[in-house]
Amino acid sequence: MDNRAAIREFLASRRARITPEQAGLPAYGGNRRVKGLRREEVAMLAGMSIDYYVRLERGNLAGASDTVLEGLARALQLDDAERAHLFDLARAAEPTPARSRKTAPATVPASVQLVLDAVNDAPAWVRNARHDMLAANRMARALHAPLLADPRRPANSARFVYLDPASHDFFQDWERAADDIAAMLRSEAGRNPHDKLLIELIGELSTRSEDFRTRWAAHNVRFHRTGLKKFHHPVVGDLELTFEAMEFPAHPGLTLLVYVAPAGSPTADSLKLLASWAATTEVPQH
Repeated sequence: MDNRAAIREFLASRRARITPEQAGLPAYGGNRRVKGLRREEVAMLAGMSIDYYVRLERGNLAGASDTVLEGLARALQLDDAERAHLFDLARAAEPTPARSRKTAPATVPASVQLVLDAVNDAPAWVRNARHDMLAANRMARALHAPLLADPRRPANSARFVYLDPASHDFFQDWERAADDIAAMLRSEAGRNPHDKLLIELIGELSTRSEDFRTRWAAHNVRFHRTGLKKFHHPVVGDLELTFEAMEFPAHPGLTLLVYVAPAGSPTADSLKLLASWAATTEVPQH
């Protein structure tokens, strides 16, 4: 990954989205030549010289202190995910990073699979930061039958969303799913820019999907810890599932996702149908 380009484009894109009014600044004149804030305005808001901010926006975050980064985050009104991304980009810019993250795991310990198999009534699965499905219980395999129909392993949610037309039927809000995947991959690229398999995945998606290229160029980042997923399953129909995403402290890089529905809801009834179907159907393994 080109760290300097990532820094330059991220800072410029965040600056462009903030108007002087949003920043609490007077907008002198009605003919501003830049979209959003000017560099000097960001520098003033962040408490630094214009020359220093220009240096940062050119992609040189090496040596920037936490105080400088916090000032930038405030000036650019970054949310928690964007702030974390800024700090990740700064760490990656150091000539000798204190400690780089390992490549995202490609397997799960047997104990994690046992945990998944102990969950009987809800889809539960484990992914890495590249969005490879590494392990799943029977319910999750049944839910993700369209994803697992592709024989390529490990099954990958990002490839499914952007490269498989079936994803448009599976995700009721495909645009949101596509936004989320691109934003999470952008976050991971900032955290772990030397993951060879991640670089290959992003290259493949960029080459084969205009939808991905557009979203990747936006430099949006996002946490994805809880929320609502709306699926259209080919067997049981529409499902509205609340999800919780949890990391394993003992297994860095692995995320557990569990999907649930309120008791008595139409989706809860559909999950019972899904369980019955899963018990009689052999869905390909993850």
